[in-house]
Amino acid sequence: MDTSARAADLVPGPCREPATEADLAAVGAQLGRAPRGTRAVAHRCPCGNPDVVETTPRLADGTPFPTLYYLTCPKATAACSRLESSGLMRDMAARLSADPQLADQYRAAHEDYLAKRSAIAEVSEIAGISAGGMPGRVKCLHVHLGHALAAGPGVNPFGDEVLAAVGPWWLTGCCTAPDATDG
Repeated sequence: MDTSARAADLVPGPCREPATEADLAAVGAQLGRAPRGTRAVAHRCPCGNPDVVETTPRLADGTPFPTLYYLTCPKATAACSRLESSGLMRDMAARLSADPQLADQYRAAHEDYLAKRSAIAEVSEIAGISAGGMPGRVKCLHVHLGHALAAGPGVNPFGDEVLAAVGPWWLTGCCTAPDATDG
């Protein structure tokens, strides 16, 4: 079995758990800074650490923050960056413009994102704006992977594809270990 198939099969399902002090410390170590606006852990890596957090739609300083699901694991983030560098977003955008069924699925992902964020708080400055270019463009594969991990399979078609493509990022060890590298 190839590693991309294994990643999709082995990654745990979504969760929505209050972030503990240990979780916030792990996210801080992953990001290299204190996390902002963390509401909950939306997904846990197979290593046990948060890899996606749910953030508030408005940060404590009043700044609107459209990214509801924030990918925090540096290994998963690096894998997304490699995919972006490979031109995957350009290929996805071409498919989006040519495939009406895919466009409908992507619009549904956009609507899911907006509904979940609106259930937390309405922020007029970001009304109708989701993340990752949805629903008309494809940008920021990090957002799509975060959404796919937090929402589960079948919600964000491009997020599901990114999950399959990144492979099992956790196999090289815990992302908060001092010797963790992005490869």
